[in-house]
Amino acid sequence: MQRFVEGNRAALQENIRHHREIHVVMGNEACDLDSTVSALALAYFLAKTAPAPKAAFVPVLNIPRADFALRTETTFLLREQGVPAAALVFRDEIDLGGLHRAGLLALTLVDHHVLPGADAALEEAVVEVLDHRPLERDRAPGCRVTAEPVGSCATLVTERIAQGPPGVLDGPTAALLHGTILLDCVNLSPAAGKVTPRDVACVSLLEERFPELPARDTIFQALQAAKFDVSGLTTEQMLRKDLKVLSSDELLLAVSAIYVDLETFLRRPGLLPELEGFCRARGYAGLVAMTISFNERNEPTRQLAVYSHRETLRSAVCRALEEETSPSLQLQPLASPWPCVATYAQGNALASRKKVLPVLRAALGGPGPAGGPEDEVVPPPTPMNSLVEECPLAQAVPPLCPQDVLERVSRIAAGQPPGSPK
Repeated sequence: MQRFVEGNRAALQENIRHHREIHVVMGNEACDLDSTVSALALAYFLAKTAPAPKAAFVPVLNIPRADFALRTETTFLLREQGVPAAALVFRDEIDLGGLHRAGLLALTLVDHHVLPGADAALEEAVVEVLDHRPLERDRAPGCRVTAEPVGSCATLVTERIAQGPPGVLDGPTAALLHGTILLDCVNLSPAAGKVTPRDVACVSLLEERFPELPARDTIFQALQAAKFDVSGLTTEQMLRKDLKVLSSDELLLAVSAIYVDLETFLRRPGLLPELEGFCRARGYAGLVAMTISFNERNEPTRQLAVYSHRETLRSAVCRALEEETSPSLQLQPLASPWPCVATYAQGNALASRKKVLPVLRAALGGPGPAGGPEDEVVPPPTPMNSLVEECPLAQAVPPLCPQDVLERVSRIAAGQPPGSPK
């Protein structure tokens, strides 16, 4: 994997120079760990298994390079597996539209299957889709589509690699897939509502083939800690790491999830000028910081800060949050160091940002959850697991026996048809 990533840029330039195909494998705009690892692992597999490949297989991270530092769990896992960040190719470093117009682009989408409007012209370049969400649209007959309701797209990539020639999967790639599935599926916890038997089977398969992989609890806790580690980020990066923006006819309100306790956040040197500069530069009339931290028993604590120099806006937002009953946030006012910042302890730790956003929409004058303005996400947030937001995989999963699935994947890895006799 390391050698493959290090050679990506040279392969890309070589194929452009000789007018040969560039096969890009790209995840979604959130560019979370699942999208990143799925793109890297599938591109690596395609490069290793393509017959006499003339195409350059290039994984592309679907964010600007400047935003990569915000994906702390991704930077951690890639660093642990020796994948050099300097060699990665980011969306602002490759002209996909130019490659398509030149007739050089083939595009595989992982962890999503619908391109945003700005990329609509690239749709006809899509040759394959690998996603774990229900399909929202049909693809052209020549496009290979895999859309299965599993907890992690990395599970589908693992199954795909298991169907290929033996020996393609190396230790670092296995470790990337293993860690990603565990984080996406909350350490395979059924209570989190994300894991499926196929996720369990793929984790077991990877562990069977690579016994040196770290224990599940060890890698999950390390990735979980890295996800919430903002110690190396500036205040601006902390505010952007998991940011949503609500709009009304008159103003924009930023809502940031902050992964330290409120007291630590408020003690950051120069915080008030940085809040003012952050909002002024982006045209935000105010900002709601929703902090979340965890004790040694992994129990969450939530707190809130409402910042705005517009007293009427700040009062309206605070009043809406204090008076909300569905759900009640159980807010208790805390002492604030500045008049333009209102601070609260949030007694209802189950009221995530997803539940608070409709309240804030209504405070801005919108109709609330029944049809208010859509959230503008700038940039796409670092997706968090079910401890922070609700699990996205809510649809029913066909009843499957884990042992049957594990046997099926193991047979595929051994080169036997899934239905062959034992």
